[in-house]
Amino acid sequence: MTRPEPNFKRHTARYRARRRAADILFEAESRDVDPVAIVEDRVELARDPENGVAPIADYTREIVSGAAEELDAIDDAIARYLSSEWSLERIPAVDRAIMRVSVWEILFNADVPNATALVEGVELASEYSNDKAAPYIHAVLDDVIQAQSADSPMAPASAEEPAEPAETAETEGDTK
Repeated sequence: MTRPEPNFKRHTARYRARRRAADILFEAESRDVDPVAIVEDRVELARDPENGVAPIADYTREIVSGAAEELDAIDDAIARYLSSEWSLERIPAVDRAIMRVSVWEILFNADVPNATALVEGVELASEYSNDKAAPYIHAVLDDVIQAQSADSPMAPASAEEPAEPAETAETEGDTK
């Protein structure tokens, strides 16, 4: 049996921060604990070199706290663009964690170009999930990005009803 060629691609610090954030979000969901508490625990553990816990990057903290704070909006955005046969709960937890990181960047971090959030999310899926995950994660993230355009037919419907035109005809009658 031949071994696959090793991937010597070096990942950026931001990619590693995204990967760690996805790991933490996955762990938090699996253990049913607050992801911010996990970050705080890891920061504390990393202070002692004997623990062997790597320090938490600032960007990892930003992603985890942002995703935890905006979890409902993130999950709504993901669920909106899933296939009709799938619900958010049915998607593998690792895929949910990856999409939560990417959707947080798309919706709430203007410093990250949408294309970067999409590509990095797909790469994380290729690295950590099954072969079918990357294409559907790409599709969902692309739909979230497309919906950000105001003139997109995929944009969520506004909660406001269109204003009715004001009546211009003057009414005659008593002015009591």
